[in-house]
Amino acid sequence: MNPSISLTTDQVAAFVLLAHQGSIRAAAKELHITEQGVRNRLIALECQLGASLYRKQRGVRKSKPLTSDGLRFLPHAVAFLQQADRLSELFASDSAPQEVRIAASQYLIAYVLIDVVKRFHATHPDTRVRLTACSEREIERELLESPEISLGAAAPYEASTELEYQHLFSMDWSLITPLRHPLLKKSSRIRLADISEFPLITFERGSTGREHVLESFNRRSLTPQIEVETTNTDLIVRMVEAGLGVAIVPLLPSGAVTRGRRVAIRSLGRQIRPIDSGILLRRNEALSDAARDFVEFLKADRQTQ
Repeated sequence: MNPSISLTTDQVAAFVLLAHQGSIRAAAKELHITEQGVRNRLIALECQLGASLYRKQRGVRKSKPLTSDGLRFLPHAVAFLQQADRLSELFASDSAPQEVRIAASQYLIAYVLIDVVKRFHATHPDTRVRLTACSEREIERELLESPEISLGAAAPYEASTELEYQHLFSMDWSLITPLRHPLLKKSSRIRLADISEFPLITFERGSTGREHVLESFNRRSLTPQIEVETTNTDLIVRMVEAGLGVAIVPLLPSGAVTRGRRVAIRSLGRQIRPIDSGILLRRNEALSDAARDFVEFLKADRQTQ
């Protein structure tokens, strides 16, 4: 870096919040300073870098605020703030509580991470783990724009080149139906062509799971009868139990997803591409000690399941 450049965390934080919040007004509210105060920090930052980072637009904004240079600078700004946080904690007391913030899919939180965090707390009582439920795309955005997020856990939709994916496990797909459904009378394996004749409950648009399912129907020139779209697996199972349709979902061997529900389950084998789940990290960025401990614990825990 040019030694004449002097960046401050206040300047860079103002820029990251502008990118994340979408406007100077929202960034100012988050920082508890005036809008002019935010502008002053951004002007100083642009002067130091010699680049225009955001569009100077007044009134209601109809487009994203960052310029191409701003988008290029954003991941580096996030890493800069993350490193500043680590420096500020360098000489903190070893006994002080540490925090790991994780952006994860609702599926992984409900059926994997809650139990893992419980076991982790038993061995790491001084580390707090905070879970935030997001869609796959939201997880990637949070990691790129929010330095306070330590890592993500998801089935990645289209992982950014700025992120690194570390695989944890894969899941095959199963059909779930109400009890005594006509499909259960088939003596042979249930095919996607058979399922396409019945109302189907699916994940919402933009989810990795939905893409896997529809991809398999399309590859066979089939058109499923989508009856309902919803946000998470638990709701899908409840809707199937209520008789609103059938569904195709990834299931863990533990049976946690359908335990206690009055539904029937049939494996679909490899008719649908298995869904991978794992950890998302900012590329070329070192984890804090607490986050690294949690990642290692999570990997070891999954190997025992």
